Amino acid sequence: MTAPRRASVRANPRVLWLTKDVDVVAQQLSGDPGSELEQSPDPDDLLDNISTDEITPAWSCYYYDETLARFCLVGLRGGPVRPDQVRSGAFGVIASGRSKGCGSSRETAPYSELAAGVQIVVARSFEKIYAQNCANIGLLTSTDFGLVERVLRGEAIPIGEFTRGLDRLSADVVEHGGLFQYNQARLRGEVAPAPVLTAARPMTLCEKIVASHAVVDASTGQIGVPAVAPGDSLFVRADVRFAHEYVTPMAQAQFVAAFGPAARIAEPESVFMFRDHLLFLSEVMAPAHVAMGLREQAAELATVQAAFAARQGVRLFGAIERDGRVVGSEGICHLLVIERLALPGQLVVGTDSHTCMAGALGCLAFGVGSTDMANAWLTRDARLAVPATVRVELRGRLRPGVAAKDAALHLLSQPYWRGGQGIGKVLEFTGEGAAALSLDERATLTNMAVEAGGFTGIFEPDELGVRAIARERGLPDEQVRARIVRADPDASYAERFELDLGAIEPMVATPGDPRNGVPLAALRRAIGREIKIDIAYGGSCTGGKQADIDMYGRVLGRALDRGQRVAPGVKLYVQFGSQRVRRHAEERGYIEVFARVGARVLEPSCGACIQAGPGVSTREDEVTVSAINRNFPGRSGPGRVYLASPLTVAASALAGHLAPSDEWKEGD
Repeated sequence: MTAPRRASVRANPRVLWLTKDVDVVAQQLSGDPGSELEQSPDPDDLLDNISTDEITPAWSCYYYDETLARFCLVGLRGGPVRPDQVRSGAFGVIASGRSKGCGSSRETAPYSELAAGVQIVVARSFEKIYAQNCANIGLLTSTDFGLVERVLRGEAIPIGEFTRGLDRLSADVVEHGGLFQYNQARLRGEVAPAPVLTAARPMTLCEKIVASHAVVDASTGQIGVPAVAPGDSLFVRADVRFAHEYVTPMAQAQFVAAFGPAARIAEPESVFMFRDHLLFLSEVMAPAHVAMGLREQAAELATVQAAFAARQGVRLFGAIERDGRVVGSEGICHLLVIERLALPGQLVVGTDSHTCMAGALGCLAFGVGSTDMANAWLTRDARLAVPATVRVELRGRLRPGVAAKDAALHLLSQPYWRGGQGIGKVLEFTGEGAAALSLDERATLTNMAVEAGGFTGIFEPDELGVRAIARERGLPDEQVRARIVRADPDASYAERFELDLGAIEPMVATPGDPRNGVPLAALRRAIGREIKIDIAYGGSCTGGKQADIDMYGRVLGRALDRGQRVAPGVKLYVQFGSQRVRRHAEERGYIEVFARVGARVLEPSCGACIQAGPGVSTREDEVTVSAINRNFPGRSGPGRVYLASPLTVAASALAGHLAPSDEWKEGD
């Protein structure tokens, strides 16, 4: 039987316009007579950069079912949305500005909209993972605001309006009503992606890895094509698939619902699960959330994951216990993937947008939603439209007192990325400047690629990378070197940038968006005063690596030698990203230094980055300087968050205000 395809959709004729004016948003949600807007807002009045943290705040994601509908958009900046308002408002369409769905890959965000009754999401542009998650669950997206008036007139909108401009595979998924429905038809042999017929051509690093992992025939296991080009749509075979406890329960529920309770994960030896996100949640959960039963709801996530991993025979990197109590995790998933799992030339998918961090190894790593992962558990495949690549040529060396985080914030602040031209593109880092960066510092740049709206970031391994990977894994250099994939010299790129590392100075990203980067010195001059801080947080996958701990150790160690401590009124947290990093800190004597200078040392976990551990703000007037990767509204508490390098975080904690690390001198 041929699988049915949607021909059209007739959405409920009510539109929720998400505008920059929170009073206008609140008016539409009030339900009062006259709450409907008399005319559509000007596109420039629509809210840009709505993150998935705003659509479903971290605490709401402890649910993984229709309950999420209650909390749709409750994290929207300015607080105009209360629980149940979107669902009770019977909105068929939600409309907003540029870059809808930036930030986390959490599928809970579009799922909450769909569960609240929304059928169509219209925006000036969409972030790649959010748009793919929408398609996977059957939530329709469009950048054509002309559709709004047609919905209001009660028209049945042809599905072709939502597939225009999509690759054929993505269009098929939309027409089938979602990825599960498409894959069911695919498994029955009723539909198949069009073969990739791209002739041999010079390819980028990403394109070469995709071509070698292209699924030609799922039934025979035939893998690999001569070449791919941007826009080709296909399934790719993953070498590593992973999920953490924040997402696993939703994915496993979808897996069982779609394929049955007896379904088994294919090749479980290449699937990994992590309990790394919520271990310190109970320390910071708001009393109101405790009263809602969220502590128990959050604890259920780890229980469900552990049972599923055991049933499927999958390796679970779990909690670490000392003296009979849980003290932390084995490590944040992204660090452990780099330290222990991925290798150059591989293809890695994970249920987290920062999966891209593993690109520092020279593998193609990208985040997917829970629907994609549930399908990948069964098929080993991930859906992919080959992205265009931007080549970033690194020149020179970072100056003393400047770190890769500063380079990342500088890059993100450029008009190309701020304006959305880089959405969905790969950042391929290359050049002689790359050789001067440690593997950990490269990982900072690949980690932050998604904050630019990019699909992923990737470095071509050099001898430094080969030796670092081989040493960490206990492998011969030759074995690692043989896996290296290199871009062709004459490959085509969407854009080329040259970044002079020596010209970069200490940066911060002002509250609200990682792309708000500005030189710290310029910000201080513009404001005309020091920006006092309440919290300094050094940790997360971005800021908890070995190189980052070395930076905290050097700045704080020198301060201790001079008799300095953390400034009065400032709370400094230093959190390790993995047990390996913790052991390194022990060996170097950093743990004692951190304690004596007045920092609180935290065991490995994700934590404050997703408002789930010490280091979060509790009041709107609190100011944080943080080494995490994103500072979207509400991401790390209600206060204002400045992003900065580990050097600036440590120096600011000592000064009591945003300050660069001025201890560094040439020749140190």
